[in-house]
Amino acid sequence: MPISQHDIASPNVETAPVPVDICADRLKDLKTAIDTQDVDTAREVLRELHYADKAELLNLLDEEGRQELTAMIADSFDKDILPELSTEAALDVVETLGPDKSAEVLTQLETDDAIHVMGELSPETQQDILNVAPAVLREELEEGLSYPEQSAGRLMNKRLICVPEFWSVGQTLGYLRERTDLPENFYVIYITDPKFHPVGRVTLAKVTQSQLDVSIASIMEEDSYAVQTTTDETDVAFQFWKYGLVETPVVNAQGRLVGTITVDDVVDVIHREDEKDLLQAGGVMSQDIQLGVPETLKQRFPWLFINLLTAVLASFVIGLFEHTIDQLVVLAVLMPIIVSMGSNAGTQSVTVTIRALATRQLKPSSYLAAIRKEVVVGLFNGLGFAVIMGVCAYVIYHDARLSIVFALATIITLGIVGLFGALIPLILHRLKVDPAVSSTVFMTTVSDVFGFLIFLGLATLVMM
Repeated sequence: MPISQHDIASPNVETAPVPVDICADRLKDLKTAIDTQDVDTAREVLRELHYADKAELLNLLDEEGRQELTAMIADSFDKDILPELSTEAALDVVETLGPDKSAEVLTQLETDDAIHVMGELSPETQQDILNVAPAVLREELEEGLSYPEQSAGRLMNKRLICVPEFWSVGQTLGYLRERTDLPENFYVIYITDPKFHPVGRVTLAKVTQSQLDVSIASIMEEDSYAVQTTTDETDVAFQFWKYGLVETPVVNAQGRLVGTITVDDVVDVIHREDEKDLLQAGGVMSQDIQLGVPETLKQRFPWLFINLLTAVLASFVIGLFEHTIDQLVVLAVLMPIIVSMGSNAGTQSVTVTIRALATRQLKPSSYLAAIRKEVVVGLFNGLGFAVIMGVCAYVIYHDARLSIVFALATIITLGIVGLFGALIPLILHRLKVDPAVSSTVFMTTVSDVFGFLIFLGLATLVMM
């Protein structure tokens, strides 16, 4: 039998998102309304805005401003704002709304959005809301929160459309017309067997374009592309990208259909992953522009300390050749060029390797070929720049030995950073460490230490 669905709110009619500069103007008006406790003005400022713009304004306010505004508009709070809020803003808003009003708002959301909001809250706040939530919502939320974080179970919407495989197109369309609780967004109708296992899928467009007496089984696509409730959300996103999906079913350990994931949720996953990688590559763990000074220090200090250690190591290498530098001061002028070239070449190799790992283009069977390629590319790049830089060094300093040292150091350094630029992300990946987080730190150490060691070492051997 088809799944029965519950508690679907009527979709709100919203205007298109407003430009950012208009949001900035609205923010000024909103702050004035909050300061003067002018409820009518605050409602007027928000009235025609898209829910995403309303959420942006709440995110831009400070904690006190968010709480005061939420209290002013609590009786008509737009349900769609909650899933768009930052973690800090969601905590402030839910705290101000209180358990009863929060449960009322969550009841109106799709299950995936409601679970997303609940996942941002503390365990104590979650329990307060669950204690007053309607039985159906409480059951859905408790089930959703039981799945691992960042899994398909947390991402899925339990409200979906499925029909038996022996139905016709006419029966399916009649069923859709009779339903008063259709999901707000759905693109696929799932076909299930008597045990509720998904056996196929058919797009809504294909159903509406088929004759009424045609059987659903004859027009369905047999591969349903189902994912497990425990599947990592990044793997779900990869499957959407690989197969060009707009919706995919979620099954439990017994293979029974329990939910669906739509492309709008996957876009959110991709955005979060890209944002996380960008921030972690820069040595921070979150968008800390609105965090306090102590929290920001906790996030940034460890990365700066690691960079300090790598800088000390590079300085130690330079100190080993202090006598050589004293005798040949020109080396101090040229060695930053070697290190800079090595750093840039290494970053290129690291970036390409991490991207290949993220998009699943790089398999264990091709690791050796990828490493070999980066080494060869590094050596040939080094050879090309060795000619250019060696000639320039001779023209400027009229010293053939210095030019040879400069050229050889360039070739060897770029070859080594090519090797480690591919090797470091692969090793971190095998150790189950995110390569995007730590690769640049190790790569900086390699380029600095080997760059100085090779250049100053060759200079000592050849010129001293």
